[in-house]
Amino acid sequence: MATMTHALNWFEIPVDDFDRAKMFYGRLFDCDLPEVRMGASRMSLLPCDRGEGGVGGAIVETEDFLPSRTGTLVYLNGGDDLSVALRRVDDAGGKVLQDKTRIAPELGFFATFLDSEGNKVALHSMG
Repeated sequence: MATMTHALNWFEIPVDDFDRAKMFYGRLFDCDLPEVRMGASRMSLLPCDRGEGGVGGAIVETEDFLPSRTGTLVYLNGGDDLSVALRRVDDAGGKVLQDKTRIAPELGFFATFLDSEGNKVALHSMG
């Protein structure tokens, strides 16, 4: 078995209303999200470096995906300071659940929010 660089290599966040979710995450990250179709599924790729070792993910609208507040918790990259993205959550149609909180000096900060679809999602940054 090959050595793994990361335990995570892809994630998908389920959405009920694709256009609303695409707007939410586009505003959260302050960017346009490219849309991809895979069969009956609609996907928008979240920003990531597609270079060596890059980890990415997408929002996905498909028949058997249901948004959840109680499922797996995904930590999105909050950039240099997660406060910037966190300030966009409410205006984009989400709700901040836990404000920016220090984990430990060497581990940075996290915050959690509900997205426009009702998924509990987290942000992480070192600053």
